[in-house]
Amino acid sequence: MNETKEEKYRLLVEQVKTLIEGETDEVAVMANVCAAIHETMGFFWTGFYRVKAKAGSGEEELVLGPFQGPVACMHIGYGRGVCGTAWKQRQTIVVPDVEQFPGHIACSSLSRSEIVVPVFSVDGKVLAVLDIDSKELATFDDTDRQHLETIIAILQDHLQDHLPYCFHPSKTKD
Repeated sequence: MNETKEEKYRLLVEQVKTLIEGETDEVAVMANVCAAIHETMGFFWTGFYRVKAKAGSGEEELVLGPFQGPVACMHIGYGRGVCGTAWKQRQTIVVPDVEQFPGHIACSSLSRSEIVVPVFSVDGKVLAVLDIDSKELATFDDTDRQHLETIIAILQDHLQDHLPYCFHPSKTKD
């Protein structure tokens, strides 16, 4: 059966809810969300970059997290490339042609278009970004943006309920 993009996303949203139900490990949740998106939609690269303290400084950077696809850049600076820009601007960025994006970081020369969706804590801090690349130009549109933002909202709500110390900086791990 040839499902439309919209139909695939509707099923994917339900699958993500089921996959993460009851799981309390942040990395396991991100890994399965990433795998579900990657397998369902057939993208070239799908993964998370997490905001982490940069070794030896007070600065933060994006560090490679769970992903599906070929090897990737491991560290991305604030405001650098599509991922760092989405982090800085605190919003989803859709790039129809990565060659036209100023400062694009080419982890793979096969990547042609990209979408990046930030993951927020309850106090509005960006904790991670979901990064998805395609080998085709103009793969991502408003349908992708809307559904991926829905999936990230589900992820945020789940992790806030199960891992409050990650999403509430004032709380500590037991």
